[in-house]
Amino acid sequence: MEITEIRIKLMSDTNERLQAFCSLTFDGSFVIRDLKIIQGTKGSFVAMPSRKLTDHCPRCSAKNHLRAQFCNECGVRLHQDRAMKSDDGRAKLYADIAHPINSECRERIQEQVLIAYVSEVERSKQPGYVCIYDDYGEDGFARLSDEEIAESEVPRMHRSADSFHRRDSAGNNHSTPHIPNSESQSNQYAVAQRYGRDEEDKFGAGII
Repeated sequence: MEITEIRIKLMSDTNERLQAFCSLTFDGSFVIRDLKIIQGTKGSFVAMPSRKLTDHCPRCSAKNHLRAQFCNECGVRLHQDRAMKSDDGRAKLYADIAHPINSECRERIQEQVLIAYVSEVERSKQPGYVCIYDDYGEDGFARLSDEEIAESEVPRMHRSADSFHRRDSAGNNHSTPHIPNSESQSNQYAVAQRYGRDEEDKFGAGII
């Protein structure tokens, strides 16, 4: 089985240990994604795709990651030293999903991946660089619908008035309040003035 394609996705933060993601295609027919290229103390190395190991809560049997201090379901405090230990004494918190079963295969994969990584770093420095790693649009952004685009192009004042009209129509079916013209406003003002004077004249009547 031969590696026929390697795709690299470089990380934007160069200060992190995680340098890139990688996908491998074998014989042009089988793909393994999400290998990681990590900066170690002795240089870069390739980590296989993995999943977090879990165990069950002793009270409610819910699954929890081995680093969890409390059960995600019932909240009981969990013992911290629950993970199995590897040969070097470190807690084993992850399990590989796909991995080579012998050192020869691992070394061949790592050698070719690191060569592809260095090549991708150099290619990224060129103008017009485009990453070809297939992430299924996970780093993309949602696009507006045609209606939302049309709505965004309407002047803001018109949008506000139209939105108010729609809210008013969709509410309690209140009729639009009548806005009087200047003549009606003058008549109403005169009526209010007379009403106020009449009330003032009536105030205190009959006291003396």
